[in-house]
Amino acid sequence: MPINNMQTRNARGGSIAGHNRGAHVVLIIGSLLMIFPFLWQVKMSISTEADIMSIPPTLWPSSFEWNNFAEVFTRVPFLSQFWVSLAVTVLRTLAQLILCSMAGYAFARMHFRFKGILLAVLLSILMVPTQVYLIPQYQIVQSVGLLDTIAGIAAPGLFSAFGTFLMMQFFKAMPAELEQAARLDGCNSWQIFTRVMMPLAKPGLISLAIITVLASWNDLLWPLVVASSPDNMPLSVGLATLQGYQGSVDTGVLMAASLMAMAPILIVFVALQRRVVEGIAFAGLK
Repeated sequence: MPINNMQTRNARGGSIAGHNRGAHVVLIIGSLLMIFPFLWQVKMSISTEADIMSIPPTLWPSSFEWNNFAEVFTRVPFLSQFWVSLAVTVLRTLAQLILCSMAGYAFARMHFRFKGILLAVLLSILMVPTQVYLIPQYQIVQSVGLLDTIAGIAAPGLFSAFGTFLMMQFFKAMPAELEQAARLDGCNSWQIFTRVMMPLAKPGLISLAIITVLASWNDLLWPLVVASSPDNMPLSVGLATLQGYQGSVDTGVLMAASLMAMAPILIVFVALQRRVVEGIAFAGLK
């Protein structure tokens, strides 16, 4: 009997190991398929136009064209556009973390008149495409003199209905006993929010920050409408204008510019990979 049990365990162990190897093979193939477009972009950014347009495509450039990266700075004010993108992203992220968390806590934990109506109006914004209120937003920004400015680009993204809904759901999931204990200790609503709820809301804030950073860095339509001078455009608009540079498209230069534009987000992801994965996983669970 002991021999039979040992053989059964060995067979089960071999079966599990076989399943694990199969899963690893599938994951490796999936990873290669996912990363291939990025590797192809890197290859195109250091290739000549002849290599890019060659048929059949070449997997390795015949000569490295490092001048593509230098050419980006001569065609668009890349550094100025980078700082515009960075400023807009930081402003929107900080504003949403503050405003959306405050609104989410109010809707989740506080009682006030017309709460249900206000919440319904807020959530109805999620059902309306952003293009519908593009013209009213433009007229408002124009009336206050913020056209072609960083503040004008960042203004519509300082608050979001989605961020409020996300934080509201997170605060709702917290035990009510936390608030009751804080009130017994003499805390008011503001102290409960800042000293009790916000420290516990860290996973939700990370999720909101990740979503806001990605959306702000890649935002194209609104900056394309508001920004008119090249120095006040974010990188997303700069890349769009680079596509039609002097009536032609230099694919190598465009890929080099795209690679430099995505580098900050890629560096942040590598540096904060654990937090990013936890935040996205939390957002998916919610």
